[in-house]
Amino acid sequence: MQQILFFGDSLTAGYGLRNTAAESFPALIGQKITDEKLNYSIINAGLSGDTSAGGLRRIDYWLSQPISIFVLELGINDIIRGIAPQTTLNNLQAIIDKVKAKYPGVKFALMGMQIPAFINATAAKQFGDIYTTLANNNQMALVPFFLDGVAGKPHLNLPDKLHPSAEGYKIIAANVWPVIQKLISNN
Repeated sequence: MQQILFFGDSLTAGYGLRNTAAESFPALIGQKITDEKLNYSIINAGLSGDTSAGGLRRIDYWLSQPISIFVLELGINDIIRGIAPQTTLNNLQAIIDKVKAKYPGVKFALMGMQIPAFINATAAKQFGDIYTTLANNNQMALVPFFLDGVAGKPHLNLPDKLHPSAEGYKIIAANVWPVIQKLISNN
């Protein structure tokens, strides 16, 4: 059985959900894999509060077992903490490089993030460009905005207005599944 490693922060971990093993984004993708009887299993390596630097420090642990597909969702906590977009870009590239070095044939999916331009238009553009740059430079499948259709919608988010609810994750999984499905079919 081949493995898909979902590597990210609270958005991957399923922060605040009643049952992360069934309701998180990786779990929902895993259910689609099971429904289609595909020979893949999922690993949820989400860590709430993680940054790109934290991800870089912990990636080696998660590469101790073979993976076929690597799904990267990190960076939003960097911008919240005021980390320069270039630093985030460098850290994410270093994570990608480590994965490529360990598993040269791995397929990648990058979950892009965006921040509203009204916060700081220059920073918003620089931050958003991180994901396009990484995807282009590394020939990665890209989901341009991981929270598309969910961000800013109270009924699809937890009371903190930052983390999706179980219903929100269903929309995210539906948006991301075609990207993962294509990687599986090309593997």
